Formats: sequence, structure tokens, C-alpha cells
Amino acid sequence: MTARSRALGAAVVCVAVLGALLTATAAHATSRTVRGGRLDWGIKSSFQSYVTGPIAKGSYSLTGGAATVGASRFRFHSATGSYDGGTGAFTAAYSGGVRFVGHRKSDGGYELDLTISRPTVRVSGGRGTLYVDITSKAKGAGTVTTSTAVPFAALSLGGIDMKGGGTAVRLDNLPATLTSQGARSFAGYYTAGTALDPVSLVADVPAPARPSATPTAAPSTSPAKKAGKAAGAIEDGAVDWGVRRTFREYVTGPVADGRWTLTAGARDGGALFRFPDGEGTYDRRKRALKAGFDGTLHFTGRHGLDLRLGGLRVTVADGRGTLYADVTSADLTGKKVPLVTFAAKDLAPKDGLLQVTEAPSELTASGAKAFGGMYRAGTPMDPVTLSIALTDDATLPALPDLGESASPSPVPSTSTAPDAKAAAASRTENAADGGPVGGSALPIGLAAGTLLAAAAAFGLVRRRRTRTG
Repeated sequence: MTARSRALGAAVVCVAVLGALLTATAAHATSRTVRGGRLDWGIKSSFQSYVTGPIAKGSYSLTGGAATVGASRFRFHSATGSYDGGTGAFTAAYSGGVRFVGHRKSDGGYELDLTISRPTVRVSGGRGTLYVDITSKAKGAGTVTTSTAVPFAALSLGGIDMKGGGTAVRLDNLPATLTSQGARSFAGYYTAGTALDPVSLVADVPAPARPSATPTAAPSTSPAKKAGKAAGAIEDGAVDWGVRRTFREYVTGPVADGRWTLTAGARDGGALFRFPDGEGTYDRRKRALKAGFDGTLHFTGRHGLDLRLGGLRVTVADGRGTLYADVTSADLTGKKVPLVTFAAKDLAPKDGLLQVTEAPSELTASGAKAFGGMYRAGTPMDPVTLSIALTDDATLPALPDLGESASPSPVPSTSTAPDAKAAAASRTENAADGGPVGGSALPIGLAAGTLLAAAAAFGLVRRRRTRTG
């Protein structure tokens, strides 16, 4: 069996159970709105190697909240679109992008400059297509072209039936082939028909909320409630910080073979972590801020990797910000350790919201100790985004949405291509039972190489899940 045939067998789709009986499945196969999810795709791993290798001597950078998963995949987030369980028609657009540059010129520019963003998957009539927005510099000529919604790759569904009525759609390891339009927009590096990296995605398709017979009370804005806040006190806040991309890759890579866990309200946004429920004060006259946030982030792995960050605090004064944390590590344990500094000039509110967006940060000397000397003081770390609500009607920006079924902590994939029997078994599509597993509607689609485990009394088909990060 060829590698391509094995990849086709690995393509799996599954729609999560709604808690309906088998006889009621058709009643739930209605049109749904896609609200959240993630798409993992390496574009073409050999292209990545070429860009960062000794010939092109280039690099890639992530935009719009995109993240890396494992050694060679990019994660795009916050899916929007639609799904019709009756016809199987499906559209999901994801946020984020990746820019590749290489072959640096004497004037500081690059011969190779390619940005791929906003991947969108559309499935209709048994066919799948991956669209992207792309900006590329033509090979040799140097002409820059920007195009939107380019039909970049054809996706092989392998006869998968997309019909169903669940709360999540999952497609794993779909073989992708470059189209003629994709080849032109790829700046001439590859020809039409070239195999690209497989595409995996999750899209949440929750059932429409039923109207409530009980009216919802409006939030109180009485003077008595407002009086509970001290002068200058903030209403809410969050700090978003990814620590450092290469550190996250090290943690989940083959050397450390580790993971991270989030507790006490901290959330995973793919390329960053959110620490919520900010409390503190803001001095409008001095444009100075002091705020603390909830959440704990814990990195663990081989070779003694054990770093816990919690109790995050931020201070801003004289246009300069500092991010502190309570640190527990092998080399440093302490309270309110200054980890990074960042620029925060002109800290002034707009519509009740105080923001510092993706401010470049640098590691402090104490921060270098917290990381066990892995990085020197002054090393660039991930940007800091700070959002502070000064009024009760100000809204904090949304965190990138990876979907309800996405794993909060990436785990390196250990899946292998299945044999023919396993591939045939993995194509079982939809199932329904008498109620959701564990009290919630969970997607039960699996990655490559999984086998059917058992058929329950109500017809539920469960599979052992290989986590893909």
C-alpha cells in the first residue's frame, strides 16, 4: 500500500452525539453555525526545511494568534462558518497566518517572501477544498501578488459521509494536493498536483439555544453597586503571554517530551496563555497601573524540567511595564519575581478599555534564573498583551478559540499510518446514543491508526483517541 493510500485511510470524520436516540438523529441534522475550533497544517514540511535550511537561510513568523504544534505544524484558530447535517455541506474559516522569508538580499529584503493566512475548508458534494489568503513574491521576477480566498489545495475525503447532527466536526489527516491556482500563488516553487501536508481540523457546531421562558434580568448599574469599587479600581482585566514560542516547542519536543497544564482559571489560546480576572488600580493622571491576575501555568518534562508560574502581576509606570510571577523551579523559587519588561507608552483608555497590544518583551536577570539559565537576560520573549476594563460596560478582547474539543496541552503525536483493515474500520462516521458521554457532548473522532473499541447498547461507537496536540 502506498503512503498516499495509507493517508487516505487515516482521514476520519466524526460528529459528536447530541443525546438523541437513533430514531431522532434526522431531527437534529439541521443547519448549524460554526463557533470555534482549530486547524492544524504544516503547509509543506519540506518547504519549511528548505526555508530554514542552509540554502535559503530564512525563517518563519506567526501572525494573528497562530501557533506551532510539534515540530512542523501550524495551528490556526477561532473557526467561523456553517455546517448542514442534512446535506453534509461544511464551511469553516480559521484565523492566523504564517510568513516565510529566505534568501536575504544586500538591501535587507528577501528573494523569498510568502505569507499564508486565514485557511478555510469547504466541503460540498463529497469534495473538499482548502482556500487561503496569500501574499507571495514571484520566484526570480520578484513581483508581489496578494490574493484572497485562493482555492489552494484539494482535500481527499476518502468517501467519508459528512452528514450528521452532532455538536462538533472533526477531520484528521486529510491528504491535500496543490491546485493549479495554488501553484501559481505559491510563487512557482511547486507544480499543480504536488502533495502538501495533510490537514486536520476541529469545528464546534453547537445546537441553537432554545428560547427561555424566563426573562433574563438586566445587569445592575445602580450607584450602590458602583460604590463598592474603590477610587481608581479596575473592573476586570487579563494579560495574554505565550512565554516564548521556542520554549513551548522545546517543552513538547522530543528532548523534553513534556507538557504544560493550566489551572486556577488560566486558559490556552494556542499561541498564548490568558491569565484572567484582573484586579488592581489605575492612576489616570500618572497613567500608572498595578494589577494582579488569576491562573497558574506549569511546565514539566524530562531532564528536570519543572517550572511553575502563578500569581501574575503587572505594573506600568513612566511608559515601562514589568510582568511579575510567583515562580517555583529548580533554580529559583520566590514571590513576585520580575520576569520580563515591555514598553507601555501612552497608556490611556479608550471607551473604558486600557490596552497594550503585543508589546515586545525582554527577559530580566531574575527571569533568566527562573528558566534555569536557558536564556540570558535581555533575550526577547513573546509579546505581552494587556487588557484592562475601567468601566463595567467595557469588553475585553476574545481569546483565540481552539474549540471545546481541543486539548489544552499539546502532546506530541505518536500516531502511525494504519493498515488496510484499521483504515476501513476508522471510516465509521456518525453515532448516536441515549446521552452525552460524561455529561457533555464530546467529539469522538479519532486520529490516524485508531480502532473501534465497542458498540454500546444505544449504538454508540467509541474510539480510542490519539491526541494530536
